[in-house]
Amino acid sequence: MATSSIRRLSRLRLPATTSTVPALNRPGIPAVLALSITLAGCAGAGVETADAARPTSVGTAQAMAGRPSADNAASIASVPEQLPGLGPRTLADVPANARQVVLVTGRGKNSSESEVVLYRRTGASWEPGATWPAHNALKGWTDDHRLGDLRSPIGVFSLTDAGGLLPDPGTELPYDQAQSFVIGGTGFEGEPLAGSFDYVVAINYNRKPGTSPLDWTRPLGSGKGGGIWLHVDHGGPTRGCVSMAQQHMRELLRTLDPEQHPVIVMGDAASLKR
Repeated sequence: MATSSIRRLSRLRLPATTSTVPALNRPGIPAVLALSITLAGCAGAGVETADAARPTSVGTAQAMAGRPSADNAASIASVPEQLPGLGPRTLADVPANARQVVLVTGRGKNSSESEVVLYRRTGASWEPGATWPAHNALKGWTDDHRLGDLRSPIGVFSLTDAGGLLPDPGTELPYDQAQSFVIGGTGFEGEPLAGSFDYVVAINYNRKPGTSPLDWTRPLGSGKGGGIWLHVDHGGPTRGCVSMAQQHMRELLRTLDPEQHPVIVMGDAASLKR
């Protein structure tokens, strides 16, 4: 069977639910608990539908502890040309097999504005793509993300799963199209949140890789938050996610390739230089 066919088969999902609040349809979850979870959401003042885990490709210990693993310190030696703006600690967490890096650089530790550049590994060098403006959490960044702290987690995380309300735009990642990728209300600056989850890429912080972004598994426990996604920008700060314009999300989805072991490196500029 051709590789492309295998990839397409891997995207097959169970039929999507029609609920606008995914947790309310999960058996055994009381409605009060489900509501309290959704109110702690990612996109502005609305729903955070999934809270994410450390990438398995960056180390199992890292996934369970929620902190960068020292197991990848040797990976720096395999990268002759360093990614710009990254210090030794951050570079040590970039897996040696990563050939695509989504670099999210925040303007400041307490800023909700950032920029995104997709780097491709070409031999001994990293080739940058376009620079895209983005938003992160309202209160900026943190090394110790907690549920509801309104900060985005700093670190290196794998990117393995995507989805959205709209049909697959042509990504090689497994893609879960579902009616549950819906959000309403307004954000922190009064902007409408509708359409924020038209396209999403799950960031593997406190989540189980290889599942839909809607999966509720929290390896580090619910207190460490989750549902950290790349998603469509709504024009204001998020609750923890990174958001970009819809056309940039489409371009990113069409470019990410699981065979290139993509990761996201995210944090404020000063923290990433450590």
